[in-house]
Amino acid sequence: MQFTTHATHDVTVHFVLENQSLDMVSPEVADYLSSTLDYKGKLKSVYTNVGPKSENVVLVGVGEEKDVTRDRLVEAAHAAAKELNKLKVEKVNVEVKAFGQVDAEATVKAVVEGVLQADYAFDTYKKDKSKHALKEVSLSTDLSNVEDLISEATHVLAGVNWTRDLANTPANDLYPETLADTVVEKFKETDVQVEVYDKAQLEEMGMKALLAVSKASVKEPRLILLKYLPLGEDKPAVSLVGKGVTYDSGGYALKNAKGMANMKVDMAGAASMIGTVYALAKNKVQKNVIAVVVATENMIAGDATKNGDIIESLKGSTIEVLNTDAEGRLILADGLYYAATELNSSCIVDAATLTGAVVAALGKNITGTMTNNQELLDTFHSVSKETGEDMWQLPINDEFREQTKGKITDLVNIATNPTGAGTIFAAAFLEHFVEDTPWIHLDIAGTSSSGKGHKYLPDGASGVPVKTLYEFVKRY
Repeated sequence: MQFTTHATHDVTVHFVLENQSLDMVSPEVADYLSSTLDYKGKLKSVYTNVGPKSENVVLVGVGEEKDVTRDRLVEAAHAAAKELNKLKVEKVNVEVKAFGQVDAEATVKAVVEGVLQADYAFDTYKKDKSKHALKEVSLSTDLSNVEDLISEATHVLAGVNWTRDLANTPANDLYPETLADTVVEKFKETDVQVEVYDKAQLEEMGMKALLAVSKASVKEPRLILLKYLPLGEDKPAVSLVGKGVTYDSGGYALKNAKGMANMKVDMAGAASMIGTVYALAKNKVQKNVIAVVVATENMIAGDATKNGDIIESLKGSTIEVLNTDAEGRLILADGLYYAATELNSSCIVDAATLTGAVVAALGKNITGTMTNNQELLDTFHSVSKETGEDMWQLPINDEFREQTKGKITDLVNIATNPTGAGTIFAAAFLEHFVEDTPWIHLDIAGTSSSGKGHKYLPDGASGVPVKTLYEFVKRY
């Protein structure tokens, strides 16, 4: 996709507020729209007048002015791009302006994102690749920094789309070693330093919880560090810790066939951190950030960790593994403790496809958030409202902290006598390993993948929460 400025193409896209005058079309068309079609400019409503002897205009509604947000403009641009592709339109102009509280700069980025969202397809394994007609979008605006805005939005969506590609790739092709190799190769074009630690090095480091999960797989685990430090190595960094279970059978707490079928997505938290660092580095954002990716498979074999086994962690805390399918929190325990004690972390954010309970609580389209620092999470939530990645806070209290304590070990990985709210239990377990470092936990078990029809997200891996992570680090 190519974005330009002030080119002149035959077709022009106009964003329309609800019930605004339609002076961008002829009086005859305006009368037809209002009297016959009852077109009012409701969000994502698209009218096209394209082709021979037409006015070559596309109108897309953005709703009432008071309700317009940057994310709604993304939805509108996405709807317009999808329709243009259907009509086989290759080049368009887009009129850019401010809408209520959304300034023209935000509109530029929203248009670029919406068009790129419509252009994404995961077709790596298909003989017939996806073909989209729309190739060039010219933005009509007098903004002096429009090229920078286009570049930034394009790089952020590149990070989102790489996240999707990684999470969509099946486990026979993407496993800890190949994930590390892919990351090393991709980041050669950036200023990011990549460090990869293999099984022998993890044993030396004492990452015993990660190693316990990986025992049954012939694919050895990896710890992948992505260090983007434009402010210098001596300055603190935001640490992003991602759960990278490239395939999850459930271990001896075996999932059923349906439950296993999409477990390639169980590394979406790790993919999100990788995509976020990529976007930050490509945009040369002047903030220090380090991604900590703990990567493994969770499989079954004669020497697998069993339900009831007792393992150790990098912190030294002992854990009774009451359920081998609650493995994500085990590998995150080592990753979080490493970030809290071995890195100069100003704060830590982790993302993980951690619990089915979060879907029961919040549905498929809202990320569950938990924290040990309310001010930090308030800032994060304010960013998520702008990016359109919906989030909702769940509490962590002493009742659940008490449930994490074992009778014969320091911790248990699931509650002995569960009272529901498994998402909160998991967060209380993770909190034990952050050592009072300001920390946010994102449970993306629902939001990491989407079905068709939710806003502008594709079927399959969603790329959530890369946009929020990017903006948070940029502003932190």
